[in-house]
Amino acid sequence: MQNWFECKTKYVRVDDDGRERKVNEMYLVDAVSVTDAETRLIEQLKTMVRGEFVVGKVAESNIIEIFPYEDGQWWYKAKIQTVVIDESLGKEKKANHYFLVAADDIKQALQRLEEGLSYLLVPYSTISIVLSAVVDVFPYFDENTAIPNNLKPIVKECVVYDSEEETE
Repeated sequence: MQNWFECKTKYVRVDDDGRERKVNEMYLVDAVSVTDAETRLIEQLKTMVRGEFVVGKVAESNIIEIFPYEDGQWWYKAKIQTVVIDESLGKEKKANHYFLVAADDIKQALQRLEEGLSYLLVPYSTISIVLSAVVDVFPYFDENTAIPNNLKPIVKECVVYDSEEETE
């Protein structure tokens, strides 16, 4: 399960016209703890930002899944609602779930959200889709990132017995 953390940063950016301006940006980082999120973000920002930067507030996000697309210019935060029936009480309970979708506009974000949620077996309602303040997302392991040498993939060993050998 992924744990997403919203990390706010401050630094001075040089615009295309050469002017310096202070910017506040928010990044979404997949990490195991607040400390891990801050450490991973600092490593990423070292490659992206020239000069000094400050990592401000780091907080756990309510986003449970992201739908990244290479051609998506903006990140949209989508809120869906599912209804669960509590059989012991005989009442309906509404649960909210949050997703992040990369898209160029709200219409495209809605289409991509519906594509991404096609696996969902329970009925849901899309409550809202808003432009998010998130500038970039850093998943824990990217598809293009090689597995570090100190980690080995889990392989199940199967022992196959031949029934003819046992009877001889």
